[in-house]
Amino acid sequence: MSCEILKDRIQKVLFSADVLHARIRELGREIARDYGTAHTAKARPPILVCVLHGAMIFMSDLMREIPIELEYDFICVSSYQDGTSPGAVRLIKDLDRPIEGRDVLIVEDIIDTGYTLHYLKRTLAARNPASLNFCTLIDKVIRREIPVDIDYVGFVLNQDEFIVGYGMDYAELYRNLPYIGVLKEDYL
Repeated sequence: MSCEILKDRIQKVLFSADVLHARIRELGREIARDYGTAHTAKARPPILVCVLHGAMIFMSDLMREIPIELEYDFICVSSYQDGTSPGAVRLIKDLDRPIEGRDVLIVEDIIDTGYTLHYLKRTLAARNPASLNFCTLIDKVIRREIPVDIDYVGFVLNQDEFIVGYGMDYAELYRNLPYIGVLKEDYL
């Protein structure tokens, strides 16, 4: 299915490709400013950790907008489904490298309830990184169930609409849209 066909399933576009890329450029500058001054010749560069699968596109674009040395890794977590308690998160894929003594920036596509971020913070802080910060493209504050601190936010979303595109999905579909839009009710 082409993106043109998928476009018919979108109720409205919230963030166009141009708007996304402009904001990601700004985030990249902020991150470079903050991490570039902390990096010394003897220290290892920061590690960006992509939370799979949704943040892959965002992190790929974000990395290219951070003009300092950096490394990256991937982690995958999943919330339990089918009647289990909300907030039950399990690790699917762990990091490939140690983070002890390293500056770590977790990169997420969307933060809503806060359970995944809370789990990642608790799990990764136990590995003694030098610093542990969080970056999200979308902060969906209206769905927050537990308080979380986010260091870098692309956009705040105050409405409770189901969004897809730019890595975000519904049933693993729509990740390939170059923008973020609201999915029509008929396709949920």
